[in-house]
Amino acid sequence: MATTEKILDQTHDIVSTKTLLHEAIPLTGTIVSGTYADNNVKNYSHGMFQSVFDYPYLSSSANHVFDITMGYAASSKLSNSANAQNQKKINLYNQMAQVLYGYNQDGSIKSFDADGNLSDTTTDKIKEAYFVSFSRLLMKDEIQKGTFNLTLNANQKHGHGGGGSGGSAASGSLYRLSITDASGSDSYLINSPVGEYGVLYVTASNMGALTEDELLSSHANTAPCGLIFYQAGVCVLTASVFAGAQVTGNRNHGFIAGLGSSSLDMDKAGTTIDNSFKSTAISGNADNIRHRIESVTFNNTVELNSTIFFCRINHNEFNYSANPTYLTASQIRVKNIKSDPPVSYITSIGLYDAQDRLLACGKLSEPLRKDPTIEYTLRARLDY
Repeated sequence: MATTEKILDQTHDIVSTKTLLHEAIPLTGTIVSGTYADNNVKNYSHGMFQSVFDYPYLSSSANHVFDITMGYAASSKLSNSANAQNQKKINLYNQMAQVLYGYNQDGSIKSFDADGNLSDTTTDKIKEAYFVSFSRLLMKDEIQKGTFNLTLNANQKHGHGGGGSGGSAASGSLYRLSITDASGSDSYLINSPVGEYGVLYVTASNMGALTEDELLSSHANTAPCGLIFYQAGVCVLTASVFAGAQVTGNRNHGFIAGLGSSSLDMDKAGTTIDNSFKSTAISGNADNIRHRIESVTFNNTVELNSTIFFCRINHNEFNYSANPTYLTASQIRVKNIKSDPPVSYITSIGLYDAQDRLLACGKLSEPLRKDPTIEYTLRARLDY
């Protein structure tokens, strides 16, 4: 291969760009809740979390979708040494908090804050939470801000009608909670060790008219209920999203009206969210919330970084080839008579470092004819 070299101008010939590519990811409740008779849901002997796949997990075709776990802070009113897996639940909360939120100046682990205000050390703390960690296969480089939506079945008993009017199974009305990062695109926070995150807001909706099951947050129809960490791909959801109106103390207020001081029953009849966190194993709590998930949708993000090299070929450059076959008997093969202008054909572009080592090579779709009357600017792009 015959070569002729030219030095690129670092200021005018090289440009770096960044492009964000997005893909819509829909996760239906049929897969999450157990389309394959829960054979796509894997529990582990350590009992620390549960994994969900899009196909029976023993199959080579299965793709990991997300993990579910839960936990509470040692200072939570639910924490008790007699609870099932009490120390594991505390350890899980601490692990998530220290990775996603970090430490206070005194060395203590920061608690999750419902509105992201880390300077506030007393109010609106999420001390009991579900954690959903999405696989890198789905979220790629990050979850696109402002696109996350989680829909939960909010009937008083899973699979049955709710406690308010229009909530009976016979009526066909399903109470739902729609959880979104509504302001994530322009109001995200950056005070996390793992990057940017947004506040999740919950809105009540159902197939009929909203009556007793409207949200409670100073009688507003939306309220903060968790956090979404975009680069880490982790959703932190307060357990209070399943709690009744009169929950007080360290817990955030309940989000569902019309249930009095009770909480939403989980899978087992009569088991409230508080009892579930205390007496049910981590895998059982993962089952509880997983069976209530109707859909999860978001856009993932692929960050494509590019460096563009503008290879400029002036009229008086690259008109000759150094290939030995370019000449025959000291005459240019492509010239018929001596007065004809020189002609060459450009077939490749090579990018070299300062030590003249080839770093990248680009082939043209077809040879470009070059003579003293022609100028080119060839654009070479490296994506990474």
